[in-house]
Amino acid sequence: MTKHTTGTREEWLSARLDLLKAEKELTRQSDELARRRQALPWVRVDKEYVFDTGEGKQSLRDLFAGRSQLLVYHFMFGPDYTAGCPSCSMIADGFDGFAVHLANHDVALWAVSRAPLAKLQAYRQRMGWTFPWASSQGNDFNFDFNVSFTEEQQREGSVEYNYRRSGQPMDAATIPEPVTRFAAACGTDGPTYKRDTPGMSAYVLENGVVYHTYSTYARGLDGLWGAYQWLDRAPLGRNETGVWWRRHDEYADG
Repeated sequence: MTKHTTGTREEWLSARLDLLKAEKELTRQSDELARRRQALPWVRVDKEYVFDTGEGKQSLRDLFAGRSQLLVYHFMFGPDYTAGCPSCSMIADGFDGFAVHLANHDVALWAVSRAPLAKLQAYRQRMGWTFPWASSQGNDFNFDFNVSFTEEQQREGSVEYNYRRSGQPMDAATIPEPVTRFAAACGTDGPTYKRDTPGMSAYVLENGVVYHTYSTYARGLDGLWGAYQWLDRAPLGRNETGVWWRRHDEYADG
């Protein structure tokens, strides 16, 4: 016998209509937040970044590939990793499906990571992905957009992520167990793993000038995490007590 509340179809419909009011209000709030994102001031990007891509060396401007808008997913794959972050991988599993639609709506989508291009390409092949992925190894892109940090910043507690400065030194002893587990899954240790973090950034190209328009990090990426949007609508919700996901080729029934 279930412990969850049960009722008649009429009782369910009454409760569902109350919930619908709240859902519609959340939708309106989401629309307003989208408007405010688009109203943010644009910041000109004057620094020249050169990326390694499957098509050779490309600038940030080149990544637009003829579009006026560019979305970048900052994928956690540091130079010392042997595989991409499992969480970023779960998010990226959805990219191929909508990247073609974005490309046909004046928006280019790229993943960018600090690992060498050869590592990114090998991992992309393993995962069966086709979306474009650039290596920022050797440039300041990840550091300038606050998704990568130095060992010195970790020691000093001067890491600034999600618009906050940590203020706390980081070493192996301060890394939570789930993070240590993810680090091991990426072939590295906790502090090295945490020198790269997830995020997404948006850019626009106007009159030959690139502008940075928006960035979000941490829980700000929830809306891009497609599986969670489905779980939030499942009967038991996220139903988790810890980290349960893994790369899609690592499940037992893979």
